[in-house]
Amino acid sequence: MSFHGFSSKSEKNEAAKQQRRDPYEVLGVSRNATDQEIKSAYRKMALKYHPDKNANDPEAADMFKEGTFSYNILSDPDKRRQYDTAGFEAIELESQELELDLSSLGAVNTMFAALFSKLGVPIKTAVSATVLEEALNGMVTIHQLQLGKPLFKKVEKQCAHFYSVTITEQEAQAGFVCRVQSPDRSKFKLLYFEQDDNGGLYLALQEDSAKTRKATSAGMYFFGFPVYRLDQPLNTIAATKEPDAAFFKKLEGFHPCEITELKAGTHVFAVYGDNFFKSVSYRIEVLCAAPFPEEKENLRAVEAQILNKRVELAKFETEYREVLAQFTEMTSRYAQEMQSIDELLQQRNTIHAAYTTVPPLNRSMSSSKVRGSFKESKVEEDQQAKDKKPMRDRTKKKWYNLYLKVDKRKPC
Repeated sequence: MSFHGFSSKSEKNEAAKQQRRDPYEVLGVSRNATDQEIKSAYRKMALKYHPDKNANDPEAADMFKEGTFSYNILSDPDKRRQYDTAGFEAIELESQELELDLSSLGAVNTMFAALFSKLGVPIKTAVSATVLEEALNGMVTIHQLQLGKPLFKKVEKQCAHFYSVTITEQEAQAGFVCRVQSPDRSKFKLLYFEQDDNGGLYLALQEDSAKTRKATSAGMYFFGFPVYRLDQPLNTIAATKEPDAAFFKKLEGFHPCEITELKAGTHVFAVYGDNFFKSVSYRIEVLCAAPFPEEKENLRAVEAQILNKRVELAKFETEYREVLAQFTEMTSRYAQEMQSIDELLQQRNTIHAAYTTVPPLNRSMSSSKVRGSFKESKVEEDQQAKDKKPMRDRTKKKWYNLYLKVDKRKPC
């Protein structure tokens, strides 16, 4: 059974052999397009050709797959650099991950997706095309959200709650924060929408929830300078099998957010329920960063240190691999040398044992007799020691370390 949007290994190999269009051409962006421009182009294309809207149109399905494949390349800095350098040949086709729209799956496929996710199989979920289409057509209900006044709500799976917040010029310059937490550790997405020319809303920024202690949380920070997000690795199975590789790749997903500041005016956020089966309880809060000047500067300093640490980690990995190779070589040599020494000592003992006039057969028989006679003498000595052991006087009973003599003729 296959999921909607997934393909088998043989199908991937066959597709890889076919001629593919330039990803920039597919999405309709230039080669120097920003991450935000690429994401916006993909969202519009995905809405237009999504299978939910084009159920009986195979050409639209092919366009949707081609757009998703192109976006997977251009949205990843490493893959984009590889493609710009050497084209499709530099990209491992087997590692491409498709975003899965859970709302388009049946109950059985959703159950399998949830099971595979629990087992560590990388399954990346996407916002429902229905939600994005309703936002683009201006058909969503938007609730007003006040600064500094958190709301506690519950959103159904694959659905979204939309909120608008209005900020002044002074608040925009001071910085703005939107944070969401789920106390029951549910999966959700924090979304930020911008208004298009037709008055609709299109998805501009997205943050997936991450586990933090006893909750899951996601946040967006608009401070006027680059703020980074840490994309978590999807494949936990590979990380378990190769912890060293997972450690050195831990900061690879540390990328700057596409939007660094908001202008004065009204802005729209949404909380999207990303659980497989159940609804999501959450708390959403928007804040002006003016009362938090120290935290703002601390965040900038810490993220600068993380960037330096990422560079150091790349250098350290090279040194680590070299030392690990030497250690592996040394441990292998250690085992070989130990075995060689043991063999030489055994040969030495054999040579020593050869210095005798007793024939080999008689020599082994005489050694057996010696061992047998030694055992017999040992048994005799043990028996004699046992016979010489004095008998215990049963007429005496020990009570509190005092021996009391009992007269058997008198009743107790």
